[in-house]
Amino acid sequence: MDAQTQLELEAAAFRRLRQHLMQDRTDVQNIDMMNLTGFCRNCLSRWYHEAANERGIDMTKDEGREAFYGMSMAEWKANFQTDASGAQQEAFKTAFAENVDKN
Repeated sequence: MDAQTQLELEAAAFRRLRQHLMQDRTDVQNIDMMNLTGFCRNCLSRWYHEAANERGIDMTKDEGREAFYGMSMAEWKANFQTDASGAQQEAFKTAFAENVDKN
């Protein structure tokens, strides 16, 4: 497989992952994703934002989130985010420390 085809397939897989998370499974909470997998929608939007900045594209964290979410964080939270339980919040502290703080 040539490099361009690989790049296009990876981009297509990313777009499908984004669709799955943003349209098909809006019921899955970011905190549950982070606790189980070590990443969530916010991580994906941060990686998008960081990749843009690495390429000289001036993008803020909020702009990266809006590009990934297709809406502002306030809109996402109002439409899809539920309150986290105490157990979820405790598990999140560990997951965040293990996966985000170390970066």
